[in-house]
Amino acid sequence: MYLVTGAAGFIGFHLCKQLLMNGINIVGVDNMSNYYDQDLKKARIFELIRIAKEYKSDFIISYEDIKMKSSIEKIFKKYKPNKVLHLAAQAGVRYSLINPDEYIETNLTGFFNIIDNCRKYKVQHFVYASSSSVYGGNTNMPFTESQSVDHPISLYAATKKSNELISHSYSHIYGLPTTGLRFFTVYGPWGRPDMALFLFTKAIIEGKPIDIFNNGQMIRDFTYVDDIIKSILKLIEKKPIPNNNFNTKNPNPSKSWAPFRIFNIGNSKPTKLLDYIEALEEELNIKAIKRYLPMQLGDVQATESNCKSLESYVGFKPNTPIKEGIRNFVNWYKMFYCIS
Repeated sequence: MYLVTGAAGFIGFHLCKQLLMNGINIVGVDNMSNYYDQDLKKARIFELIRIAKEYKSDFIISYEDIKMKSSIEKIFKKYKPNKVLHLAAQAGVRYSLINPDEYIETNLTGFFNIIDNCRKYKVQHFVYASSSSVYGGNTNMPFTESQSVDHPISLYAATKKSNELISHSYSHIYGLPTTGLRFFTVYGPWGRPDMALFLFTKAIIEGKPIDIFNNGQMIRDFTYVDDIIKSILKLIEKKPIPNNNFNTKNPNPSKSWAPFRIFNIGNSKPTKLLDYIEALEEELNIKAIKRYLPMQLGDVQATESNCKSLESYVGFKPNTPIKEGIRNFVNWYKMFYCIS
């Protein structure tokens, strides 16, 4: 039995879907927060129930909040998961400027509630979502896991960095195998409505302007969701082991003498935001109405991943071309929202 938090979320849904198709039984946890459209989350859950039935796998959904430790402990006690994939979090850099309390409560207290129960119930492997946002003010690209992430520029990034530090302490003290995943700008079908591709697609189809920050001078390492899922599935099966040759005088933050690892998961092909929008315009066959705006507080101008560690460790790295990923998203969007 696997436990997946954030099961109704974008990445959580795709992960649960593939696990169920692989015959893995899942208990999913999601509080169905109103951060974005709950109908989309409900549709994801209904789809997972359908898939579980089709593939004869068990899918149990619990609508508990990870902030409630007693409720989370009941789930661990009842189902005794052997592996935990923690994807639940309060996402979004800009929203952290509006509602910082939610980031502390969900991304710190909620994270602690999950990892502490992993320790208590002797989970075999704890895999959790970090973020490329942890690189913060670092401009030495491509980003590698060995670089410092000591200068976050958003509260969201600071909470994700904190998750990595907490995980290391649990790996060291309790021997809990932990793997952190620094995702780079994930996109694809069933995506989050607050993210660029979803927002742009909706606005372009409706003939409304799209907001382009930093006057379009943005570069992102856009990573297709299926590549994220393939990476996670491979990493789940390869729990970290202590590195007996770890150099404590020159420590690499992504490794340890404890059973602890951190990996970038990105496409390693940085794309200009305006090129990304152009590919979307071509797929929709509609020109966007562009509204150029200044850089937003908490944003970074560019991201680029170095995924050599991931590739060396599991023999795979993301590789889906941008145009293919955008085409798949647009096809899903039109089908889901019944647009001809």
